[in-house]
Amino acid sequence: MNAEFTLALLAVLALLLVWIAVVDVRTYTISNGVNVAIALMAPLYWWSAGVPVWPEGAIRIGAGIVVFLLFAVAFYLNAMGGGDVKLAGALALWFPVPETVKFIVITSLAGGVLTLIVVGLHKARKKEGRPEVPYGVAIAFGGLWLLAQRFLNHFA
Repeated sequence: MNAEFTLALLAVLALLLVWIAVVDVRTYTISNGVNVAIALMAPLYWWSAGVPVWPEGAIRIGAGIVVFLLFAVAFYLNAMGGGDVKLAGALALWFPVPETVKFIVITSLAGGVLTLIVVGLHKARKKEGRPEVPYGVAIAFGGLWLLAQRFLNHFA
C-alpha cells in the first residue's frame, strides 16, 4: 500500500529491538509499554504492507498466541521473564507462520549461545547463585534476523 510507511514501521521495530536488547542486558527487564507498542504496530504494518486481516491477520494473531503460550511454559519453569514472553508473542504478530517458525528456531539457537556465554562468564568470575540470562537479547536477535532477511533476500 505505502512503501515508505511500511519501511518506517520496520525501521521503528528494528530500533525498538536494538533498544530492548541493550536495556535487557543492563536491567534484565523489558518494558510492558514497548511490548504493547510492538503488538499495536503489527496491524498498522499489515495494513501498510497489504496483509489481509482475514484470514492472514487472524492466523498471525493465532500464531502470536501459540508463541506466547510456548514461551509462557519457559516462564513457568523460571527459565525466562514475563517481558520475554510478551515480546516473543508481540513479535510473532509481524511474521507469517513459516517466518514465525524460523523466528522461534533462530531465537532458540541465539538463546542457547547466549546462555553458554553467560554461564561461562558467571563461572569464570566465580559468582555465586544462578546466572541471569537476558533472553530479550536472543528474542531481539531472532526478530532482527528476520527483518534483515527481508532486505537481503530482496537484493539477491
